[in-house]
Amino acid sequence: MLEALRGFVFDLDGCVWNGNALNPGAAETLGRLVRAGRRVAFLTNNSRATSRDILERLRALGVTVAEHALTPLDIIGIVIGQRFGPSRVLVVGAPEMAEVIVQAGHELVDVKHYRRAKVVAVGNDFDLTYIRLTAASRAAAVTGALITPNVDPRLPIEGGEFLPGCGALVAAVAAAAAVTPVVVGKPEPPLFRMALERLELSADETAMVGDSLSSDIRGGRAVGMRTVFYAPGDHPASPEADVTIRSFAELATLAGV
Repeated sequence: MLEALRGFVFDLDGCVWNGNALNPGAAETLGRLVRAGRRVAFLTNNSRATSRDILERLRALGVTVAEHALTPLDIIGIVIGQRFGPSRVLVVGAPEMAEVIVQAGHELVDVKHYRRAKVVAVGNDFDLTYIRLTAASRAAAVTGALITPNVDPRLPIEGGEFLPGCGALVAAVAAAAAVTPVVVGKPEPPLFRMALERLELSADETAMVGDSLSSDIRGGRAVGMRTVFYAPGDHPASPEADVTIRSFAELATLAGV
């Protein structure tokens, strides 16, 4: 099946890399796919980076074939406008997320003035405090407008460790405010469809490759893509995916490159 596909979309955290280290064989396999004429794109739920940031990081790590990358920050400001109109937004998250929201025409609200907010945006926040969590929860409870790049509970890093993910933070706010967040990234369809547009391919001739069943596999299947579950080591295979691979070398073999 994989030999017949024309394109591959790769998840990053936990799949292509963990923290600042590429997974074994990733750069080699990606290069072989492109040299064989396959089209490649990268799709991440990263709530602290734009597509330009991701491409720079890939190239710095030796993935010189990187051309197309998409993150929730590329569209979160647009989605806020579509769902809520021009808004005063309380951001709990990275400066990069606040910046793209402003660039989309919205106004930022300081934590001290959370009562002025019309929308609350929660991403991964390495400077999170109880004060910030409280402000976000109170504002979301009043407005009912909570948006997040993703609901991934963990952020994989080197050595098999993890950090609490964006999903863990937004879950706390959602629970306290008793609201359901609007999710911009995977597994929702927009980023998958944008990746297919960038590759100029249809869903049935493209595979989504990732390590998350909830984000990558189910999201890819929902838009009609083939799915490849990356499960290295002793991680169990999944019947939800079309194919389970244990390594990038195995992917190269199955794809005929």
